[in-house]
Amino acid sequence: MKTLLTEMLKVEFPIIMAPMFLVTNEKLMVAAYESKIAGCIPALNFKTIPELKSALASMRKKIKHGLGVNLIVNPSNVHLDKQLEVCLEVKVDFIITSLGGPKKIIDACKPLGIKVFCDVTDLNFAKKVEELGADAIIAVNSSAGGHAGPLPPSILIPLLKKHCKIPVISAGGVGNGAGLISAIALGAEGVSVGSPFIATVEADVSDAYKQAVVQYGAKDIVMTTKISGTPCSVIKTPYVEKIGTTQNIIERTLSKNKKIKKYAKMLTFYKGMKAFEKAAFGATYKTVWCAGPSIEFMTKIMTTKELVDQLLSGVNETKSRINAL
Repeated sequence: MKTLLTEMLKVEFPIIMAPMFLVTNEKLMVAAYESKIAGCIPALNFKTIPELKSALASMRKKIKHGLGVNLIVNPSNVHLDKQLEVCLEVKVDFIITSLGGPKKIIDACKPLGIKVFCDVTDLNFAKKVEELGADAIIAVNSSAGGHAGPLPPSILIPLLKKHCKIPVISAGGVGNGAGLISAIALGAEGVSVGSPFIATVEADVSDAYKQAVVQYGAKDIVMTTKISGTPCSVIKTPYVEKIGTTQNIIERTLSKNKKIKKYAKMLTFYKGMKAFEKAAFGATYKTVWCAGPSIEFMTKIMTTKELVDQLLSGVNETKSRINAL
């Protein structure tokens, strides 16, 4: 399973454990490394810069390669400069940028050899980040957990592969070995897998959240704009059904007003993240659990290593079926 991704990050398998808000922690990151895949943790998971610095320094001692950090690069992240400073100081192996322009991140990381992968949902933005010097593009497709794109992987990956020279990493919908093989066959150099890792022993989220990932399936995932203003996939709990999945007229009006839309989006993002935080660590009536369709393949709570082994076993089974044709 050697690809450009495994070469770039010095990992054995072309898998990145995707950055998951509130879910990814140091235990998961170390477990990912020990399972011979890369791991990426959101800087947003740490409330203060000292906490981020301490955690990354601790991880750096335990993780020799494949250590990544996700940075939100739009105006809602008022701590971006300090977060980037810490990443440079610790010298993480790669950064994934989301929800904005990555120029500042790329320019700062290039001299240190830190790889920058950029979330993209279409060809236009992919070409832009390639011109800025991104090392790879994360093709966020319509099956991604969290903020998803509009196109399925069967269209997005070949499209980016055809028109971009830098590696394409598929994000969304992979929960078994067949999905990984499919992404590689479409032209991806690896995959970013998130939602299945929610239901792992190492995740610190509530048992209710983990059981929801096991209990619900792909048909239970819906897109909502009420969390951050940008389409985001969540599990259709009774509460989500009650509040609906689209912004009300006041929220939509504020988001379109040129003078205040920046602040309106920041407020929506803040409120949405607080809703996620309450639900992640304790089930209440007002439960909003973020996840993608790949939870379809989770049948029980397991360790990170067991999950990775299950993915790889599925890869071998899929190869055997293909070779038998």
